[in-house]
Amino acid sequence: MAIFLSYIFLGLSLAAPIGPLNAAQINQGIKNGFLHSWTIAIGALFAEMFFILAVFLGLVHFLETPFVKTFLWSFGAFVLFYTGIESIYSSQKIEMNHDREKDSLLKTFTSGFLITISNPLSILFWLGIYGSVLANTINKYDHLHLLLYTFAIILGLIIWDFTMALVSSGFRHFLTNRTLKVISVTTGISLIGFAVYFGYQAFQLLFS
Repeated sequence: MAIFLSYIFLGLSLAAPIGPLNAAQINQGIKNGFLHSWTIAIGALFAEMFFILAVFLGLVHFLETPFVKTFLWSFGAFVLFYTGIESIYSSQKIEMNHDREKDSLLKTFTSGFLITISNPLSILFWLGIYGSVLANTINKYDHLHLLLYTFAIILGLIIWDFTMALVSSGFRHFLTNRTLKVISVTTGISLIGFAVYFGYQAFQLLFS
């Protein structure tokens, strides 16, 4: 049981660092409420499960090739820049009115998926962390334990994402229109900042 809990904590630790996904999730929670924030997290979770599957099936070397890395940095920069600009633009339309038009859940899900699947930092993180977990578990336990501990990591991710959605959507009820707009612009600028970093990494790989 203690080992299972330790893997849940590992999942929480993987999800906790502030990055583009957390910024986007906070933005959705504050603008559109719990369901949209939770949906963007589900999209990200699907991408993270893809990384787990990639490690499990031994696709590590394919994802680490220079061409794929350059493509992911470039595509990630585009996704984050677009999301950031959209966040800043839509901040002008934010009103404390629950009847206003919201982003579709499909669009929100897709955004979470693309932000995560195109983030080379997430890929390297998962390849490193889950790769180590995989190697350690296979050496000591059977495949049932491997699935159990993988589920524990995913459960940790879900707990963190659910908490983030709950907190960010809860805060929106205590904020004024002006504050909501400031937060939306701030998270938008944050996403653009990540986009610039991603673009710089793609440039370095392309011309190194």
